[in-house]
Amino acid sequence: MKKQLVLLIILGFVSLGIYAQELLVQDLKVQGNKRLKTTFIKSISRIKAGAALDSAVIKQDIIRLKRLPSVAHVYFQVFPAEGNQYNVFYNIEENFTLIPSANIYTTNDDEFAYRLGLYEFNLLGRSIAFGAFYQKDIYSSYALNFRAPFLFSNKAGLAVNLQDLTTQEPVFFEDETANYKYRNKSIEALGLYQFNFTNRLELGFNYFVEDYKFKGENVNNRPELNVNKWLVKGIYEYNNLDYCYQYISGFKSQFNFQYVTSTNDMLTDFFIGWNDFFLFKRIGEKGNWANRLRMGLATNNETPFAPFSVDNNLNVRGVGNTIDRGTGVIVLNTEYRQTLIEKDWFVMQGNAFIDAGSWRNPGGEVNDFTNSENVKVYPGLGIRFMHKKIYNAIFRIDYGHGISKNATKGFVFGIGQYF
Repeated sequence: MKKQLVLLIILGFVSLGIYAQELLVQDLKVQGNKRLKTTFIKSISRIKAGAALDSAVIKQDIIRLKRLPSVAHVYFQVFPAEGNQYNVFYNIEENFTLIPSANIYTTNDDEFAYRLGLYEFNLLGRSIAFGAFYQKDIYSSYALNFRAPFLFSNKAGLAVNLQDLTTQEPVFFEDETANYKYRNKSIEALGLYQFNFTNRLELGFNYFVEDYKFKGENVNNRPELNVNKWLVKGIYEYNNLDYCYQYISGFKSQFNFQYVTSTNDMLTDFFIGWNDFFLFKRIGEKGNWANRLRMGLATNNETPFAPFSVDNNLNVRGVGNTIDRGTGVIVLNTEYRQTLIEKDWFVMQGNAFIDAGSWRNPGGEVNDFTNSENVKVYPGLGIRFMHKKIYNAIFRIDYGHGISKNATKGFVFGIGQYF
């Protein structure tokens, strides 16, 4: 029976190029889904009853479905129906999508810090993400997030985010590094639109209040801020990634641009923009080569509150927590991931990486990127423990050891792949 089915698929799609006008889809049927709604899967799929049977369209549907947080894996089957019509079956393997999260790390003062959260990534069976987190990093913080990419149609959606984040932030002056209590209260709304299989746009606004208060005795009369700001935000993404459980292949580019204006006439308006380029390649049966290149620039104000930071939780593993800031950034992360153990739902993966980056000093020049004081190079090793049927259930441990000037070393823990 299986051999006959394989033969049927091969013969059907070989003949497709010659008889594309004659082979039609009688119906799209969905199997294996429990919480994910069949009507939702059909609404975002391009294969429809009465449409031409097209292997390229089916392939795009399969990749699109595998990108959903609620889908662990999906494959298709084609069976003859009546005359020149065929039934197409999409077979879904679902992820568990009600995910608690727990991150444990240290603060800049080496104190204990943590973040606890709970997110549902398949609300109402329509791949809607909704959740919240609480963070204790010297101070208490929280956030509430809602994201429904197909809320209005199979192309248009909405995201809303609320945040009250308070942290201790180092701010770098010429003669000292000072600690500030930083608070950011914000509300953000974004419209989401998918032009086609590979291109999408997010566009919206963010209203936020920033508060910088000096910690300790302010003997040098360092500046403090409390200001209301508006931010216009746009994200344009080209995504041609293909997923197969823990493996990824393909290319992705994501451009972010923000324009920030202040209600305080003493603070100038500024922009910040960056592009992340991702390249993934399968190596053999169990290997995966992963790369991320970030290039970014912001208005080159000479300010201690520059937007791009050097931080081992963001860009260079092992470098430390927010050790420097800049108005420009170039960072390359490259790593080789090797599956060591794979048993049913469990995967253990090892990785070897090199994180390298450089920053432009606030008010500095382009040649700051080549200044040895600003260049960070950190090779290292890591390990991941994964659950194949729970979305983003990846616990990672990485150890980075610097080989550039004024290097440090250290462990970085987290949930999900580093990039």
